[in-house]
Amino acid sequence: MLLIVRLVDLYSLVVLVAVIVTWIPVDRRNLLVSVLRSLTEPALAPIQRVLPPMGGLDLSPMVLLILLQVLRNVLL
Repeated sequence: MLLIVRLVDLYSLVVLVAVIVTWIPVDRRNLLVSVLRSLTEPALAPIQRVLPPMGGLDLSPMVLLILLQVLRNVLL
């Protein structure tokens, strides 16, 4: 069970790094950006389809982080 909690923590960190990278002008073809997108996009895409547009503000990472924390608390 502890391993799953650590994986949830690690994935939360990956999501945070992906959000920070979007604030920095980096080429989308950069290897780090590509890896982060491939790791986060499968989880973010369904949330983005459900959330209404917020005037250019993407709240899906915040929703995903909240869901990950709920999952972490359930597992503990």
